[in-house]
Amino acid sequence: MDAWQTLLAPLLQSPLVERYGPRMLEGLWVTVELVALSYFVGMALGLLLALGRQSPRKSLQYFCRAYIYVLRGSPLLAQLFLVYYGMSSFRPWLQQVNLWWFFRDPWYCTVLAFTLNTAAYQAEIFRGSLLAIPKGQLEACHALGLGRATRFFKVVLPQSMLVAIGPLGNELILMVKASAIASLVTIYDLMGVARLAYSRSFDFAAYLWAAVFYLLIVELLRRGLKRAEARLSRHLAG
Repeated sequence: MDAWQTLLAPLLQSPLVERYGPRMLEGLWVTVELVALSYFVGMALGLLLALGRQSPRKSLQYFCRAYIYVLRGSPLLAQLFLVYYGMSSFRPWLQQVNLWWFFRDPWYCTVLAFTLNTAAYQAEIFRGSLLAIPKGQLEACHALGLGRATRFFKVVLPQSMLVAIGPLGNELILMVKASAIASLVTIYDLMGVARLAYSRSFDFAAYLWAAVFYLLIVELLRRGLKRAEARLSRHLAG
């Protein structure tokens, strides 16, 4: 313990930490809010897209497939720039429909871009997990006369979530790391504050601290997801 204190003391007492430490913590919280909001809204949208891909309506299937293909096949950075900078080309129309307040704010644009992007990836995760449900389970539901909603929320969704939790966790971790691009549209998240600190101090340690915080978030998520997966699958331990 004394060795760690001796090693970290010069870093914690550096002028960079004293000046920008509080702002980095604020940026860390902005990153957490951004990722959490985008991820969970994207989860709801992704589940709807996955169900749409299994719909008997061909038009709905084609729309969901096209959405997933485009969003997964194009860079997140390009999508963010299209939402933030591209929508400004429609400013007169957006002002008429009272939506300009949304698209002129970098926070809302970033949340929208991140949500649309992660929804496409989560849709494929959910589709795979839904297809992994044994047909015998569905046949048993029909035999018991369970309604569609009861069958989905009581039988299908819980089992599919057990299959999907690992890939969903990986998507969340990837989102945390990809969220660093939010700083390119003037959002002072963790990376945005690190860029600000470096531009004013020319101290490369600003990026080192940002990397440490990102690593800390990822490690906490990894441990939390591991525990959640073990808890959800504890009935399979035998």
